[in-house]
Amino acid sequence: MPVLYTLQDHVARVTIDRADRMNAVDDATADELEAIWQRIEVDRDVRVVVLTGSGEKAFCAGADMKAGGNTLSGLEYWAHARAGGFGGLALRKSLHVPVIARVNGLAVGGGFELVLGCDIVIAAEHASFGLPEARVGRMPVDGGMILLPRMIPQKVAMGMLLTGRRISAAEAMQYGLVNEVVPPEQLDEAVNRWLAEILECAPLSVKAIKECVKETSDLSIDEAQAKRLPSLIAALQSEDADEGPRAFREKRKPDWKGR
Repeated sequence: MPVLYTLQDHVARVTIDRADRMNAVDDATADELEAIWQRIEVDRDVRVVVLTGSGEKAFCAGADMKAGGNTLSGLEYWAHARAGGFGGLALRKSLHVPVIARVNGLAVGGGFELVLGCDIVIAAEHASFGLPEARVGRMPVDGGMILLPRMIPQKVAMGMLLTGRRISAAEAMQYGLVNEVVPPEQLDEAVNRWLAEILECAPLSVKAIKECVKETSDLSIDEAQAKRLPSLIAALQSEDADEGPRAFREKRKPDWKGR
């Protein structure tokens, strides 16, 4: 399988397993990723996701331009329906559990778009990021040229988009694209630390927070504050909403039920 999937202790781990192709995504990989996101969306046992690539060189090098079936013209590729953006994730709004990008190396093109679609990004020191599409006569149409200028200063984003230049993990952190940069040998330790902190929180609260952020990002403050999302109401009415204050009063860790 081009993508490995495991679920243990409420943590789903999704690994693009094509190290010999720098974890580039071909049609089969894209289909498998979409199936996994749909699976996670309906699995109440999943509380957080870790997305990464196999090996130590690349997180994901984007679309596999060497794939035998990759014969679409630029216009045909753009017209092909990918509502969720690259890998089904970059522009996806229906995945409400947090997604951590474990960036173990190169993340360019669609690989960088996958990173932009994640909620928390932990990168190894040797990781790098970029959108080189203009250098090969294409454009980052699966989320890159839409998301990047909304996340960092426009001049910085345009500098990357119009030249295809890559930035280091340290630069990405400086611009707020990365949460933490660590030596490669400490990458898993850092990811696990973030996982533990998320799992300490009430799962319905976490889901509601992410959905509220995603669904209100293009609204005014008043409109966003007035939006009554079902996930928000469900979290506020849940057993966990009572368990949290009760555990605080009793000076113990809460026992989250996710309901």
